[in-house]
Formats: sequence, structure tokens, C-alpha cells
Amino acid sequence: MKGIKSRTNARRMLCVALLMVLTLICSDLSMAADIELGFDRGAEGTGIFSPWTLKVKTGKADVKLESEDGERILFLKCKDSSFSLERSIAVNIHEYPYLMWDWKVLEFPVHGDVRRRNLNDQALQLLVLFENGKVISYIWDSNAPEGTVRDESIPWPINIPIKVIVVKSGFSDKAKWVRLDRDIYQDYVLLYHEKPPPVRGLRIQSNTQYTKDTAAGLVGDIIFSSTRL
Repeated sequence: MKGIKSRTNARRMLCVALLMVLTLICSDLSMAADIELGFDRGAEGTGIFSPWTLKVKTGKADVKLESEDGERILFLKCKDSSFSLERSIAVNIHEYPYLMWDWKVLEFPVHGDVRRRNLNDQALQLLVLFENGKVISYIWDSNAPEGTVRDESIPWPINIPIKVIVVKSGFSDKAKWVRLDRDIYQDYVLLYHEKPPPVRGLRIQSNTQYTKDTAAGLVGDIIFSSTRL
């Protein structure tokens, strides 16, 4: 009887050990998985596609899906207008603190400059909305240097805190794919001096309403990741 009990206890201990290993493996796998937000659901040549929605502030939006090297990408062209594509997304950035995306500017608003209100136009912007209503806007500016930070908060009664960071500047990489890689957890802490809540939305935006110029660009997949690639 003692031998049977010993073997039974050994099996139980082995099962417990296996369950612990499987739990750790599953946890590692779930953390390692990236959250990839692409444009695969829409048909090529179309302008509005779920779960993205088009918001036009002024003028006319020229938006469509294209293919490049087998990848579905977003094309935006903006002429004396301002518009965006938005979508909801729930992301815990304590687990996925890194944000990566690819974009390419084909035409710039030549005089665009985030530092000047009457010239504040950019070919491409990526805005991240947090659960508390605060926003970080990452922009490719024509003239303001990289690292420039601006406060573009909308006051009461709308009351939306917005911090803008120039993450790419100038014309030298025109018509080239550029990958951006941001630690949005740290960006939020540096800009708002508090720990960030989860992300609840994204916006891709293009503006030329101030310069009356034309801008065009492409955006590839947007990825939230637990590790830097």
C-alpha cells in the first residue's frame, strides 16, 4: 500500500509540475504576441473600410487602399483639407509599451510647421488616444526639428489634452519607407507626468488646410509590441 501511495503522490507532483510549466509557457506566448493593426479587411481601391472610419474636418478626403510587395497599405492625399481615419482598440501598454509603424511621405506641405499656428500642417500624423481622454500625436513635420514637443490641448468645454512630438522632420526621406519605433509608455510618463492608462483608439491624420498645399503619403501596419523589434 505504501508503494501505491508513493507512486500516486509522485504522479500528482508530476501533474502539478507540468501544469505550472504549461501555465508559464502560455503566459510567455500571450505576452510575446504583437497586436498588429493593418488594412487587410478592405478591398484595394476602396476608401472606407472596417474597423477604420473616415472623419473629414474640412475639404475633401482622398483615401484608398493599395498593395506594395504583397502588403496592403493605406494611401492618403490631402489638398487644402483636413481629415483622418480612426478606430477603437483596447491595448494595455503596461504589457505592450512599444509602438511601431511604417510610413512614407510622397508630397509635403512645404511650409508646414507645427511651431506656427497658421502653418500647422503635416502630411502624416499618428495619434494615440488613452482611456482618460489624453492624446499623444506623433508627426512627420516639414520644418520643425525632430524632438520638438508642442501642447495643442483643446480647452474647455471640449477639454482634450494633446501633446505633439515631432518624430520625423524634413524632406530628405521623401518617397522612402521610414519605420518609427516609440516607447509610448515612457512618452506618456514624460509628457503627462503620470502612469498611462490603456490605449483606447488610434487616428491617422493629414492636414493642409493652413498652407493650402498638397500632401500625400502611405501608411503600413501599426504594431503594439511587448518587446522592441
